[in-house]
Amino acid sequence: MRRRTYYINVVQKAMDEQKAVKTLKDIVIRFSGDSGDGMQLTGTIFSDLSAMTGNTISTLPDFPAEIRAPQGTLSGVSGYQVQIGSRSVRTPGENADILVAMNPAALKVSVKYLKKDSIIIIDTDSFSTNDLRKAEFLTEDPFEELGLKTQQVIPAPISSIVKEGLKDFGLDAKSALRCKNMFALGLICWICDRPLGPAEQFLDRKFGKKPQLRDANIASLNHGFDFGANTHASASIFRIETQKPVPGRYLDINGNKATAYGLIAASEQAGLELFLGSYPITPATDILHELAKHKALGVKTVQAEDEIAGICTAIGASFAGDLAVTTTSGPGLALKSEAIGLAVMAELPLVIIDVQRGGPSTGLPTKSEQTDLMQALYGRNGEAPIPVLAATTPDTCFLYAYWAAKIAVEHMTPVILLTDTFVANGSSAWRIPDLHELPTIEPNYVSKLPEGAAEGWRPYFRNPETKVRYWAVPGTPGFEHRLGGLEKNFTTSAISTDAANHALMVKTRQEKIDYISNELPLLEVEGDQDADTLVVGWGGTYGHLYEASHKVREQGYKIAHAHFAFINPLPKNTEEVLRRYKKVIIAEQNTGMFARHLRGLIDNFVPHQYNEVTGQPFSLSHLVEEFIKLIEE
Repeated sequence: MRRRTYYINVVQKAMDEQKAVKTLKDIVIRFSGDSGDGMQLTGTIFSDLSAMTGNTISTLPDFPAEIRAPQGTLSGVSGYQVQIGSRSVRTPGENADILVAMNPAALKVSVKYLKKDSIIIIDTDSFSTNDLRKAEFLTEDPFEELGLKTQQVIPAPISSIVKEGLKDFGLDAKSALRCKNMFALGLICWICDRPLGPAEQFLDRKFGKKPQLRDANIASLNHGFDFGANTHASASIFRIETQKPVPGRYLDINGNKATAYGLIAASEQAGLELFLGSYPITPATDILHELAKHKALGVKTVQAEDEIAGICTAIGASFAGDLAVTTTSGPGLALKSEAIGLAVMAELPLVIIDVQRGGPSTGLPTKSEQTDLMQALYGRNGEAPIPVLAATTPDTCFLYAYWAAKIAVEHMTPVILLTDTFVANGSSAWRIPDLHELPTIEPNYVSKLPEGAAEGWRPYFRNPETKVRYWAVPGTPGFEHRLGGLEKNFTTSAISTDAANHALMVKTRQEKIDYISNELPLLEVEGDQDADTLVVGWGGTYGHLYEASHKVREQGYKIAHAHFAFINPLPKNTEEVLRRYKKVIIAEQNTGMFARHLRGLIDNFVPHQYNEVTGQPFSLSHLVEEFIKLIEE
């Protein structure tokens, strides 16, 4: 395994003495290239390095909608943006301080994310006339054509250096070129004063069974670092301030993995085996992949042939006494709707995780929007109320997956947890909690029946206060029963078509869901408590709305922010909080689904709305501009 020589260390020391070192509170870096260029891996490793250094991070993996687009074309550009900082970073940043563009298409697609004084690193070997043509440039000077006159460009013949540097490793030309992303990472590590040791360790773990690839990637990583040191590639070295974290064990975790861990923790707390029945669908598939790794913890996974089979296996597992889960995205949720209605009628615990993506139908499978709220709330036949939760950040996916399982098991109901592509693929530092810090989960087993009630037990006997039916796991002596999708008699649990009984059962199932609000955390307000304007959001827009509100206050305006994770039922103090303010702005990545939901529940509530439907996270500058405009009205 190659290490930098004493000579390079001397060069580095001399460079530190001669060059300007800028200490920053935060910095935004964007890696961009073809979908096969390894930009996601590069960004992930750099994010991990930064987290280990003591920085807070927020990431945005931006996958192309056309995964198999022709090489070098605009539609196939893959991006990874990360903001690292000393304070609590909540967004991946709006505009990049440093851009790595592996080809002209990557430059053209990413130009809208650049600051005026940013640094652009390019692979000059990938800027030939043919490359420019594929990226639809009209001239031989892409920088002039794009109006990039104030940025510092670092040209590097990355492909040539990588091929030359790896000629003794026995790799074919294609395999050698795949290491060029590590050269770019090494150069970024030099510019941002990041150690290479942890990155080398990561590569050792990833390619440990392929020592030739491991050594080649590590060599390219060092070549990139050395290129920066020897050429003094940047006008400045950037050092990002660090902060002392709360003591504990931390992971750099994305939302899908955090969701999987939350489900595992819930199964442990509830004393139930975890079962996942799922069909792979972008961007939820990684939850299935992660849970499949944990058979040692008693996790059972079934990769079904379609969405309906996935949820039906989960319903069967729930009936058998497991903590049952199914995962999907919007189109899959539509296919599961009939089976969800069955779980509502049977009153079985079931966690349905919907990782939202852009657009109807197949739409934008790799892009982020808040597309499915109406479907989650109302997308079933008949009166079929379901609790709906929404995770707010990558790390809180753990918490809300846990809460979804808790509500499902304790209240004998299917529960929908909404995440989205942004929080599912994005990552942040997560402090591993002690299980004792988490709320208890207590299934409503038939063992909790009042004394003497077991003799006349029927499947739909309920707790008179919570309206939750008692859970009898099949095989429990004396509690043999059947469930199904037909309406049952409130008292006898026999099939019933009686009109009055149906009305009573509909009312009772709604009351069961309404009662859950008594156990939910109250809605909290951040920011200026004496403000006249309140910004309201839900789910994965938390970080952007928090940052936008902060920037508005920096400009001298008063503003408050309330964010919803519990959508149905709402926290008990929701109406009281919303009525405090003269102006309420509901900001969503749709055309106003949550605004319609709140207006339907709160009489004479007329909020302002801010909506973006772009397949991308909110634009911070647009948010700030719009909030100030509404405050000044």
